[in-house]
Amino acid sequence: MKGQPSGTCELCGRSPLATTVHHLVPREKGGALQQTALLCKACHRQIHALYTNDDLVVLGLTTVEALQHDPQFSSYLKWIGKQAPGSEPKLRKSQRVRGKR
Repeated sequence: MKGQPSGTCELCGRSPLATTVHHLVPREKGGALQQTALLCKACHRQIHALYTNDDLVVLGLTTVEALQHDPQFSSYLKWIGKQAPGSEPKLRKSQRVRGKR
């Protein structure tokens, strides 16, 4: 259930925490009816801070496994996995992503 601290993030594995729905293929790229993943707010925000929707498709980051094995994102996952489930770190979009939006 969205917003309830009872889920587990499919990326970092932290629980219990509130989860959000992430479209693995961005909706604007035809993913509205495709597979989704339940992610904590921190992981969901980090994905969109590092990658544009175009990047996610072009780099093939359209599965939970692909995101977990991506070198840039996997270092974040190692760090966030050590944080308390309720923590929501401050994030900054990469300069590359800020310039594309």
